[in-house]
Amino acid sequence: METRHVATSQVTTTQLVLPNDTNQLGNLLGGTLMHWIDIVAAIAAQRHAGRVCVTASVDELAFHYPVRLGEVVTLEASVNRAFRTSMEIGVRVTAHGNASNPTRHTNTAYLTFVAIDEAGHPVPVPPVQPGTADEVRRYEQALLRRESRLRKRRTEQE
Repeated sequence: METRHVATSQVTTTQLVLPNDTNQLGNLLGGTLMHWIDIVAAIAAQRHAGRVCVTASVDELAFHYPVRLGEVVTLEASVNRAFRTSMEIGVRVTAHGNASNPTRHTNTAYLTFVAIDEAGHPVPVPPVQPGTADEVRRYEQALLRRESRLRKRRTEQE
């Protein structure tokens, strides 16, 4: 299977935080942000695999800062590493209001997606070829997170 570069599957999308997206405090609802993250990650996974991919897990979703009504949210997703049939997708979320409210990194998420065939069975995915130093770092860290996930799963099954 041909190796694919990280850049070929990267996705960037933007969302405007509207009143229906917020809680009583005027902050973006966590569930709405999770929905946006899942969509952008699914697109990156499908671009990499060349087929439908489904969410298998969300390893981590860290909320660093609240996102306010009226801010523009940018979500950047890329495949950090591919395994046999699964891939780790990293999503970086930033928010920007106006000149007096600079762009800030608000969230980071790591999701695992599995490529499936028409019958819903897992299928192999192409390996990832990291190019930049940042991509190499994310590639190496993805393996550590996967090993941690598998250890946790084994412990839960015992």
